Amino acid sequence: MASANPLPDSLRESPFLKACRREPTDVTPIWLMRQAGRYMPEYREVRSKVSFLELCKDPALATEVTVTAAERLGVDAAILFADILLILEPLGFDLEFAKGEGPVIHNPIREAKDVDRVRRLAEVEPLGYVMRAVSAIRSALRPSTPLIGFAGAPFTLACYAIEGGGSRHYEKAKSFMYRDQGAWDALMSILVDATALYLNAQAAAGAQVLQLFDSWVGTLGPDDYRRYVQPHMKRLFDKLDPNTPSIHFGTDTSTLLELQRDAGGDVIGLDWRVDLGDGWDRLGPSVAVQGNLDPAVLFAPFPEVERRARCILDRAAGRPGHIFNLGHGIMPHTPVDHVLRLVELVHEYSRTGRPERP
Repeated sequence: MASANPLPDSLRESPFLKACRREPTDVTPIWLMRQAGRYMPEYREVRSKVSFLELCKDPALATEVTVTAAERLGVDAAILFADILLILEPLGFDLEFAKGEGPVIHNPIREAKDVDRVRRLAEVEPLGYVMRAVSAIRSALRPSTPLIGFAGAPFTLACYAIEGGGSRHYEKAKSFMYRDQGAWDALMSILVDATALYLNAQAAAGAQVLQLFDSWVGTLGPDDYRRYVQPHMKRLFDKLDPNTPSIHFGTDTSTLLELQRDAGGDVIGLDWRVDLGDGWDRLGPSVAVQGNLDPAVLFAPFPEVERRARCILDRAAGRPGHIFNLGHGIMPHTPVDHVLRLVELVHEYSRTGRPERP
């Protein structure tokens, strides 16, 4: 297992990393999922010259958009610019980001025998461009700004691999899962091993925190999560570098929070469908939490944005271990000014106005 180098104090004592460790901070740290994205003119300028996949695979351009977003917004952490599906290519999947359609996998898994053609990721060199981007971003960031590496969680990756792209009902993935648990477990095992190797390599290259995006796991009920996902997630978290904090994020997971906590992760991401205070009470004091403003609120008049953000901070009530974020990624047409003002508000209010928990 890779082991992260000792951190300089400027990073170790950053509000974001202290919150990951559930230590008190003078200010609530904030970063935003998809903070480098189409809502920013600087990103659109870069993106106008290359395809999405080309941007992901060019370490210099990935560094530019990552660092520009973190510095422009004044957030407390940067997140690597990449995509959760990049890992599927070296596993043998034919991946395309089709204009207007999103990701498309041209050779999806549909039968149990198809799992036999999925390659195992023996080493990370096929994804070396990601590690080169991580290293370049770490060098370009301010010394006190942590860098988040990430990957897609195995369930979400498996759904893409079986559905062949986006889905509303996940009927192909679920029917595959229900029909042949042996084939499902074999696929998940391959994805766990590949994801652990990939994430540990990101940590070794210079990422201080690792986030797993289980974007589609909310389609499952608790019994299915417990049977088909939780054992694999436990094994994945057990394989990650213990010196690198991890964030376990999913959407529409209000019925799964305790199961996610037990699966692993130092920080549990909460989406906007759950009250942050209630969710944290359910999770208990052993984990930090991240979240959870509805991304759509950023389109509201700013006084409403402010009211909602203050409400979330009030519900956190000054407990050590809160990382402010959206409940999912920033939407493409979000007003940049609202994002900038949100970051300032969270910093200012958490310094001076948040109530302490009794």
